[in-house]
Amino acid sequence: MYPKLIEELIEHFVKLPGIGRRSAERIVFWLLTNPQGSAAELSNSIMNLKQNLRFCRECKNLSEAELCRVCVDQNRDRAIICVVEEHKHLIAIERTGTYKGIYFVLLGAISPAEGRGPDDLKIHELRDRIIAEQIKEVVIATDPDTEGEMTALHITNELRSLGIKISRIGLGIPVGSSVEYADLSTLTMSMATRREL
Repeated sequence: MYPKLIEELIEHFVKLPGIGRRSAERIVFWLLTNPQGSAAELSNSIMNLKQNLRFCRECKNLSEAELCRVCVDQNRDRAIICVVEEHKHLIAIERTGTYKGIYFVLLGAISPAEGRGPDDLKIHELRDRIIAEQIKEVVIATDPDTEGEMTALHITNELRSLGIKISRIGLGIPVGSSVEYADLSTLTMSMATRREL
């Protein structure tokens, strides 16, 4: 129905999460009706993202530099570290404005169904950081689903011998949901009511 060039671009946009065919068509026609500079800026931004974004050396957060903004912030409480599965979970917790510690991003959760075990996560790096920085408390903020709970249990078992306080985010996030989609008040309550493991 559309020329091949339009159809190919629509198909690329449809592969993106949350973009259906109608949305993809609207995006393509927006690109067509706007100045060529808009498309070039978008293309450059995508390439810049892929080429210049990296993982923070300390916490595995996304960063443009060797260390992310959280890790270089001298006002953070460095005695407490919050462990999350993904970058989007870190961002969700930061939006609450209530947590003032540092983070560690696992880059996933234990998921045997997807072939991801404990060795595929950065748990050994987490342990090394806790020892090196003399962390006093670890807050585990993995999703309250099967994979998140399995990951939290494994982390607890790995860190228990260090003699530090280990807590889990508390009330507010229902079982089976995602930290990413929790509203600010729910996440605030979860951080405030975390429980020791």
